[in-house]
Amino acid sequence: MGMVRTHLWFAKDGHEAAQFYVSVVPRSRITRVVHATAGIPDVPEGTPFVVELELDGHPVTILTAGPSFTLDEAFSFVLTLDTQQEVDHYWEALAADGGQHGQCGWLTDRYGVSWQVVPAALDEITSRPDAAGVARAMQAMMQMGRLEIAPLEAAYAGT
Repeated sequence: MGMVRTHLWFAKDGHEAAQFYVSVVPRSRITRVVHATAGIPDVPEGTPFVVELELDGHPVTILTAGPSFTLDEAFSFVLTLDTQQEVDHYWEALAADGGQHGQCGWLTDRYGVSWQVVPAALDEITSRPDAAGVARAMQAMMQMGRLEIAPLEAAYAGT
């Protein structure tokens, strides 16, 4: 494992969020849970305080330490997916039970974490040499909530 990991501060429900994430993202697991000792501000003794997990092999630490800091869209996880079926699945799964769908493939899950659910085709389309086609595809993307491969391809082609 490398020396860089993602660290997220949750006001509450960090352990629950970790359990949700490992249930949704393949090749994921919780690797360690540290329970709070007495005297930690805003954290009841004995509750999960630090949760370490891997999301598709990427190390993440979740600290549940009260409302001193909040999550926002400045940070997001990005899921790059091969098929429209995968995009559709994760788009719905991550926003389930109180999450919010956003624009351009962004959503916020019920715990307040932002995700970008992106088809790999988007990177491929935007790397093509036809600048006008890329501009059309980007304009189409800007109108979408959930990203859809076929309309992006059609926009690039000008059809």
